[in-house]
Amino acid sequence: MKHPRRGAAATPSRGQHLRPGKAGSAVFLALLLQACAVTQDPARGPVVDMPAQWDATATTAEAPALTTAWWQGFGSPALVQLLDEAQAGSADLRIAIERMRQADIALQQAGIARLPSVGGSLSTSTGRSDAAGTPSTSRESTSAGLSVSYELDLWGRIAAGVRAGEASFEASQHDWRTARLTLLSGVASNYFLWLNTSERLDIARRNLEIAERVLRIVEARQRNGVATALEVSQQRATVLSARTALIPLELQQRQTASALALLLGRVPQGYAPAGGEFAQLRVPTLAPGLPSTLLTRRPDLASAESQLAAADANVAAARAALLPSVSLSGSVGLGTSALLSLADPTRSVSLGLSLAQSIFDGGRQRLQVRTTESQRVVLIENYGKTIRTALKEVDDGLGNLSRSEQQESLQRELVAQARRSLELAELRYREGSGDLLSVLDAQRTLFSALDALSTQKLSRLTAAVDLYKALGGDWVASPSLS
Repeated sequence: MKHPRRGAAATPSRGQHLRPGKAGSAVFLALLLQACAVTQDPARGPVVDMPAQWDATATTAEAPALTTAWWQGFGSPALVQLLDEAQAGSADLRIAIERMRQADIALQQAGIARLPSVGGSLSTSTGRSDAAGTPSTSRESTSAGLSVSYELDLWGRIAAGVRAGEASFEASQHDWRTARLTLLSGVASNYFLWLNTSERLDIARRNLEIAERVLRIVEARQRNGVATALEVSQQRATVLSARTALIPLELQQRQTASALALLLGRVPQGYAPAGGEFAQLRVPTLAPGLPSTLLTRRPDLASAESQLAAADANVAAARAALLPSVSLSGSVGLGTSALLSLADPTRSVSLGLSLAQSIFDGGRQRLQVRTTESQRVVLIENYGKTIRTALKEVDDGLGNLSRSEQQESLQRELVAQARRSLELAELRYREGSGDLLSVLDAQRTLFSALDALSTQKLSRLTAAVDLYKALGGDWVASPSLS
């Protein structure tokens, strides 16, 4: 049976009541059209071949699985307080909650279409007519009415709209979780950077103290006729270079504190987070699980899937809009010729069934179907792209965490050797058996090694945060909208 054409002129327009004798015929026609309706379900997609395991690994079999409150694994009470403050003061989370509320309202509006529409009316009027040669007459009337109309969802258009609303609301919940995960990881990363900058400042200040101490030794040797003016000038340049290195670190510390204040919902001016020891931070390990579990943990993947479900429902609603709409209506009326009185009224009752079909709209509805189908294809491609991106992010996070741990271990050995070299170079220089260049080289090596160690520790912490984020963080319930 062919799809009913929109140009069928035999169907009455919306609101045209059928005589009771033809009501059965109209219902039969509506059921017949429903049987002819296109009910093809769009194929689900996309198909992404999930790998059996991760290429990189940074955990052991004894590593704990991902659980809620993952940030406690870093062993920083100050970080926990910052994250609590961020969740209470973040504008991004409040915006996400309002978007959830908007989606909930849209869902309620879609559900209202399932209910009948009820209307009431009450009117009264009085008038006088004067005609030449005839006495004046007055007319008074009062009427009241109640009408009920209900659209039969024969083709599932209203139900599809409700399904789209439900899927959109679920997507908004997942978007809130995404915003929360982004906020928590952003606060943790910025706090670690702030602690790292503070430690690098301490290293730079200690390097300045060493340079100034060596300068005093060189100046004393010059006064005793042992050191030359060139050696004094070289060491003074080293002191100036150490002082200059403090400036960009101080600027970075201030900018990091400002960025952290924005995430917390604070005014950035004058804000500084609570202090902490960067070296005391732990780098937790965890078992990433199987790649297939990623689809159930990452909120952005869940949101993309809900958006795809909403697109499916929108396509179904657009297709159903091509079919005629069927409505039932009824009304009850009371009328009297008295003013402001319904005593001894005349009564009227009306029942009707209306069938309406667009005759010509220039192809607008069919273009709407094509638009929703195209939007669904875009969402399918985005969903597949998001899955592949998530797989890459987890693999990168595992690899970065493993490599950064190895690099930090080697860097610690380098720092130990550089510190020993500086101690020996200073000792030889005091005893007169060494030269100043050896001291300067050992000093620069130690400073660079310490600074690199701190930076490497930050890289490892950041890699852990990124891995938690890539794995979906903790799966929490959405906030209440009441």
